[in-house]
Amino acid sequence: MTDWSQLHHAYGTAEDVPGLLDAVSPDPRNPAWTALWSRLCHQGTVYSASHAALPVLRDMARQWSPVDRQTPLLLAGAIAAGTDQPYGEQDPHVTYASEMSDLAQLTDGALRDPSLGDDPGTYVYLLAALIGFEGVEVWGEELDGLNDDEYEVPCPACGTENFVAFGEYGCFSTTDSMYMRDTAAKKLPLRPADASNLEGLARRLHSRALADGQTDVARKLTYVFGDAQCAECDEIFSVAQAVVTRRAA
Repeated sequence: MTDWSQLHHAYGTAEDVPGLLDAVSPDPRNPAWTALWSRLCHQGTVYSASHAALPVLRDMARQWSPVDRQTPLLLAGAIAAGTDQPYGEQDPHVTYASEMSDLAQLTDGALRDPSLGDDPGTYVYLLAALIGFEGVEVWGEELDGLNDDEYEVPCPACGTENFVAFGEYGCFSTTDSMYMRDTAAKKLPLRPADASNLEGLARRLHSRALADGQTDVARKLTYVFGDAQCAECDEIFSVAQAVVTRRAA
């Protein structure tokens, strides 16, 4: 039996968490979900109570349909990927290894739901949750940049911040944070990876997106795992490596 009074969340001790877990429903608009997110994964920070909630979130996801289980899976995925732990380092992939395996399987099923064809944003969040459950470093937290259509990364040569954009405004790198406006800012075309040459995680994510009918997500992945050119010094660099480097800093 979990003694929640001995655990912490963003606002203190976690005695209120069991009541919130009992109050949630498959409706993502249920206010108890907002309360849980703010306590258990506050701006990406996780706590001892966050990890303790994983078995309960797993059980919810087991009982609910592939569509309904999206909300507990997304919260559990954010917790699993969270590396900011102010109350001490704990690896939930060790402490909750069985739950992580179950959550990964449930997420795999949720990703196959046809309704996600009209919701690529949720698809990306679930894909991030999947690799978070599997213990993939960095990308469990950073993959959601696909939904923002950009990554902000420093040039590895000169350190200048570059905005790597691959959305409705085009596919380019620039140092202008207001690139979406009609400005004279320097924009250099991105160099997407050849899908046939992708390897490792990049290949797996790209192939998975295509298999699930998420062709635009697959397209964006070729830019994330391709190269950009610094709009300040013209250095060509790997976008993905720059994301990883920034995360490690």
